[in-house]
Amino acid sequence: MAWIALVISGILEAVWATALGQSEGFTQPGPTIVFFVGVVLSMLGLGWAAARIPIGTAYAVWVGIGAALTVIYAMATGDEAFSPWKAVFISGIILAVIGLKLVPEKKKAGLVEEAERA
Repeated sequence: MAWIALVISGILEAVWATALGQSEGFTQPGPTIVFFVGVVLSMLGLGWAAARIPIGTAYAVWVGIGAALTVIYAMATGDEAFSPWKAVFISGIILAVIGLKLVPEKKKAGLVEEAERA
């Protein structure tokens, strides 16, 4: 469940980052509202997931998902130019995120038991 929350939070990071760019310095009400709602929900999800997944892994996955989706969306909408090199490096980010999920976790005594009880 923590990984699902983390992925959703990463998607919300891309939403709020995109909305931030579209808010034009918080002068556009629609994107500004989307930004604030997205950032709050994204941080809540990251915080919840980080209590169950090591913070280094959780943060790297959250940032990776958000960064990759933000760039992909910008290229798809024409706000950012596509280049084969960008596609290669975004693919690298995505592969790294998948790799972090596949690496077995070594649980630290004490903290993990507390998080699992929550």
